[in-house]
Amino acid sequence: MSTRTVLIGVSAALGAFAARAQTSAPAPPKSVTELQREARPSYETEAPEAKSEKRAPARRLEPPQEQNSSDPPESQLSEIVVTTTRIPRHIADEPTRIEVVGPEEIREETAESPGNVSMLLNETSGVHVQITSPGLAAANVRIEGLPGRYTEILADGLPLYGGQASSMSLLQIPPLDLGRVEIIKGVASALYGASALGGVINFISRRPDGKRELLLNETSRQGTDMALWWSGPPSRVGWTYSVSANADRQVEQDVDGDGWADIPGYRRAVITPRLYWSDGAGRKLYLTAGALLEDRTGGTLAGGHVPSGDPNGTPFYEALKTRQYDAGLIGQWPLSPTRMLTVRASFMDRGERLTFGGTYEPSDYRTALVDAAVNGTAGTNRWVTGLSFEEDQYRDETLPALDFTYLVPALFAQDEINLGKSVILSAGGRVDAHSQYGTFFSPRLAALWRPGGKASPWRVRLSLGGGFYAPTPLTGETEATGLARILPLGNLHAERARGASVDIDRLWTLPHGSLETDLTVFGSEVAHAVDLVQVGATPPRFAFVNALRPMRALGTELLVSGRRGPFEFTAIYNYTDSTEVEPDSTSRMTVPLNPRHSGIVTVSWEKEHFGSIGLEALFTGRQTLTGTLTPNPYRTMSPSFVMFGVLLERQVGPLTVFLNGENLTDRRLTRFQPLVLPAQAADGRWTTDAWGPLDGRVISLGVRWRFGKSAAEHSSEDHDEDEPAGRDPSDSP
Repeated sequence: MSTRTVLIGVSAALGAFAARAQTSAPAPPKSVTELQREARPSYETEAPEAKSEKRAPARRLEPPQEQNSSDPPESQLSEIVVTTTRIPRHIADEPTRIEVVGPEEIREETAESPGNVSMLLNETSGVHVQITSPGLAAANVRIEGLPGRYTEILADGLPLYGGQASSMSLLQIPPLDLGRVEIIKGVASALYGASALGGVINFISRRPDGKRELLLNETSRQGTDMALWWSGPPSRVGWTYSVSANADRQVEQDVDGDGWADIPGYRRAVITPRLYWSDGAGRKLYLTAGALLEDRTGGTLAGGHVPSGDPNGTPFYEALKTRQYDAGLIGQWPLSPTRMLTVRASFMDRGERLTFGGTYEPSDYRTALVDAAVNGTAGTNRWVTGLSFEEDQYRDETLPALDFTYLVPALFAQDEINLGKSVILSAGGRVDAHSQYGTFFSPRLAALWRPGGKASPWRVRLSLGGGFYAPTPLTGETEATGLARILPLGNLHAERARGASVDIDRLWTLPHGSLETDLTVFGSEVAHAVDLVQVGATPPRFAFVNALRPMRALGTELLVSGRRGPFEFTAIYNYTDSTEVEPDSTSRMTVPLNPRHSGIVTVSWEKEHFGSIGLEALFTGRQTLTGTLTPNPYRTMSPSFVMFGVLLERQVGPLTVFLNGENLTDRRLTRFQPLVLPAQAADGRWTTDAWGPLDGRVISLGVRWRFGKSAAEHSSEDHDEDEPAGRDPSDSP
């Protein structure tokens, strides 16, 4: 089925069902109780833990644990409530294309990488975690081939990692207290403003469940993780709470023996207490706070020097000290039986002290947000409208010329309407008045077509959108090297983008299981894309400039996932063609460090109350290495490579013991080329860009202990966890 055929079909269906909808009587307004049950905000949606499996990627339609072939698929698909689009809906009825990483994947990720979520995202379709600094292992997220700075990272819908998340943020988000992750791919400025030009990743916290858990993990690369989850009982009236805490340590590792730390060292502590309150009549309050302290070191080890093998070489030290504090609140009040007011506010302060060779650069980045929105229903319409004000402030103690303060008031609105039983149409827009770059309108249109009605196993989604991005001196390149060689921002234009995607999903109900197939075709274009170019040689100087021709990204994603009895398998293939035109060139070239072909295959087996076995194979295709600020003298194209992993879990009462093996064939960059350059690059680096893993084979052994309740209670909870995610047991008759 071609993209054109799908678009023609969607257009025809919209017209036909719009005519039908005009003759049908509107549905009566829903009560506040009905609204709360069908459209709970993210912090109210409960996501119980489910069984673990080996890296099952994100899914839009969750296959059931067990399903009678006579049951309509809709009965199994409508339990997950997604909230990132500001109008909460069951995922099967959501017009916008949203990936959901559920409790199963998060539980497994917690066993594999208790300290951060980068592995979980890197194994999600269409998402690529790219290392931006091999010296300190900083990384950002590229969605569908677009640069990582365009990805908005949220916590419960709040910018608690900053309006523009740091490249270190992914390495500092512990997964133990996550309920699920919602991902919007493509232009999403109409929902969240400038920072969401390429997509949104919303980390939704785990609701209090009365459990207390302690996780301990040790790796073969001398990494240690300790994670604690402590929560009050679930409560729909009054106060309850949760606290998550992590302590993580990694010893510097020189994997290839050249005197350079291929794995940087760090010591990190994170604590996040949360409070929840509800009066049982629609008024709710959510309060969160967090503190993060991390010291990270890299570069040459004791006795090491650069260039490697040069007796006259010198040490090169890299370090980053981070102190981050944040707080947020979400309040909800019913205004009438069909109206709800939601107020959000947050503040984040991130202080960093970067040492890069002989350069020391202290800086501070702050983000503040105040947001008020009213949700309501009118017949078959669901709508939201509101006001938002965000402030982003950056201060550099040694380079004040690069300081900035952005003030951005905004007005947004969105409307969703059911056109009969087969079509849901969503349209919205946002107006941002940016204090530096002017006023921008970001439109958005999405449509869901269910051929044959709501119970149809087919879902066809069409999304269109436009947006903008306000340039800052903080990019993946400058966060790695500091700003000492960067000139102040000149007369830049804001980056403008437009994008579209078509998504076709089918859930097949089988006699003894289920099968899901999903095909996505996407495309986006970024005009005035900002590039960092060298403008001086002695001393080296770099400046940001707007590209004369747009950056483009086109591609497809194909997912096949099935389950039968205790077995499950998933196969994903991604094709991404991302191109740009450099400022000093007229020809279009492939964006470097973007694999055109990638994929993952996972197979898992699980026996309830006993344990599980999971296997995976991860494929990364060739990547262009030319066109970066740091030229690679060893090769112009990376090789393709395959990595294999295995996860073994054994449950014994309240204890779960897990043994995890990553990259078992020890595929790493330094098997193909040196990491350290023969001479220092103009941007100050001593390493090439990291197109592949640097740590190689890693084996970890850990234990997860649930305490504070009897084994019998835990056994009962295990049965309760079969309840689909997003369903509140008290909603049942």
